[in-house]
Amino acid sequence: MTERKTQPPKDAALKEVQKAVDTAEDQGFVGVEVDPTPNEHYTVAGVVAGKPTPETDPEAAEAARRAAPGQ
Repeated sequence: MTERKTQPPKDAALKEVQKAVDTAEDQGFVGVEVDPTPNEHYTVAGVVAGKPTPETDPEAAEAARRAAPGQ
């Protein structure tokens, strides 16, 4: 992780925005993670080893559907 070089926000609205940006930077994406499949399953090594993904395995697809928001 890189060190943040921004100045602290001076008002409440900017503090809320900064908090949201910091959260997104820390997790590496904006929003809600909906696919519980480990990232390694999507690598060449994972595909060659037959690791399940929602696109290739019905059980993994069902797990991804259950993890999706609103499910």
